[in-house]
Amino acid sequence: VQLQASGGGLVRAGGSLRLSCAGSGSIASINDMGWYRQAPGKQRELVVDITRSGRTNYAESLQGRFLISRDNAKNTVDLQMNSLKPEDTAVYYCNARILPKYELAWREFWGQGTKVTVSS
Repeated sequence: VQLQASGGGLVRAGGSLRLSCAGSGSIASINDMGWYRQAPGKQRELVVDITRSGRTNYAESLQGRFLISRDNAKNTVDLQMNSLKPEDTAVYYCNARILPKYELAWREFWGQGTKVTVSS
């Protein structure tokens, strides 16, 4: 089981980017999915997460600019980032709580991280 993130890059302030993350492998079910980010010299922080039923939990400072969506049938979660600011520069990681097939316990998985750089 793995999570594969994509979509990072370099964008100017005020621009937009869309990140995508796909779960693959022997997956029985996925519960919560989300995005975290880690800026240079800072701790990893929650951006937003979403339950299987679609309930979301945004970092207060990001609500209104970022929008999360997921497709349960495809095991994907996307993050649309608008009105980007230089302080949004970070490595973004997708995260999911997954029940692998043939296992009895839910496990937390992380994607490899995708770098977002916002220039002023």
